Amino acid sequence: MTKEQSEALFQRGLKVLVEGVSSASRGPATFGGAPRYMSHGAGARLYDVDGRDYIDWMMAFGALPLGHAHPKVVETITREVARGTHFATALEVEVEVAEMLVALLPHVDKVRFANTGTEAAMAAFRLARGHTGRRKIIKFEGHYHGWWDAVLVNTNPLPPTMLGHPNDPIRIPDSSGIPEEAWKDTIVVRWNDFDALERAMALHGRDAACVVTEGVMSNMGVIPPKPGYLNRMQELCHQYGALFYLDETVTGFRLAAGGAAELYGLSPDIVTYGKALGGGLPMAMIGGRNEIMAGLEWGKVLHFGTHNAGRLALHLTKVMLETMLADNQAGFARIKELGLKMAAEMRQVAKASNRHGMVVQGVNSMFQIFFTKKEEIADYRDFCTHVDRTKFRDFALRLMDKGIYMNPSATLHSLSSIAHTEADIAATARAMAEVLEEMP
Repeated sequence: MTKEQSEALFQRGLKVLVEGVSSASRGPATFGGAPRYMSHGAGARLYDVDGRDYIDWMMAFGALPLGHAHPKVVETITREVARGTHFATALEVEVEVAEMLVALLPHVDKVRFANTGTEAAMAAFRLARGHTGRRKIIKFEGHYHGWWDAVLVNTNPLPPTMLGHPNDPIRIPDSSGIPEEAWKDTIVVRWNDFDALERAMALHGRDAACVVTEGVMSNMGVIPPKPGYLNRMQELCHQYGALFYLDETVTGFRLAAGGAAELYGLSPDIVTYGKALGGGLPMAMIGGRNEIMAGLEWGKVLHFGTHNAGRLALHLTKVMLETMLADNQAGFARIKELGLKMAAEMRQVAKASNRHGMVVQGVNSMFQIFFTKKEEIADYRDFCTHVDRTKFRDFALRLMDKGIYMNPSATLHSLSSIAHTEADIAATARAMAEVLEEMP
């Protein structure tokens, strides 16, 4: 089949949309040319405008643990849209979903709903500063917490010569238009490095409103934390009076029912969720202990929003939670099982091919392939120095021609859903083996 319709749509889009799309991760910056334009999805499959179908391992960047067009989702949205799209009023379903989340997450007493992971993070940082009276934020190289000015530093791959000494990383904004005063109170630290963490806390801990981390580095592929690293981070936060902020935008409702906090035995002071929380519609959440969340009362720390707690998204969140938690959390067990099987199968393919340096890293439902000669990618500097991103894009685009959809950016990753099957894993492994033999 050709890609004529996608190419034609791309040319039309270039005339009216920046880069022809609405996010760089969907356009030529990632695809190297025209992206595939999709028409619809069903289960674990995506279908493009040229009539091709794909096994989808991207799942809307992790927003679809139930897969595409799950029957319960279709039923719920069809029923509720006929009753009104949005009221911007208090809602019964708002209370119901909040009750479900507080019951599920032992470190959360109250929640506040937002629309996106970026928006939730912005509110969480403001809340941390308001609660502590401190101004500094400690974040880590390679960790992405939305496109807010203060934390949009050192989140994209950079030439190693620009990074500076690992004990004192050079702070590099990832965009034009960010004034220096926006990030002057942001401290950047090498992740997965115990000594760097101890040093940073000794220097800045008593001035820090919070230390923010992803539970798994999820915007440089999939890089797990070293054993005990996050627990030590939490201890140091308590020691220096900084809030421990766990950003579960990616890991929430992917790694476990309780996210990275459950998987690694953490009790964060603040959490934010996005992506999978809404099951396919915009939905995010800030959560924490009563005494911290009380800062949002009466606008002491301001967080408004016409579209906060959108009723359609809340109904979808409710059905996602009910489905994934049913039968003793069978949905979470299933995506973990499939993710681990997929990673194991990819490792076997890589070993059998033996033509390319290739490492597969994963945590439960999340996995990524790195073309590298290293045995492990342990942090941002490893990624910047040792991962061949051009080769990965070639690999992913060749897979698409064989009906396997993975995002061509090596900084992203793939995910399983309950809609995937063992047959999907086998088909993907066969296609991978063929591509690895074809690649120069």
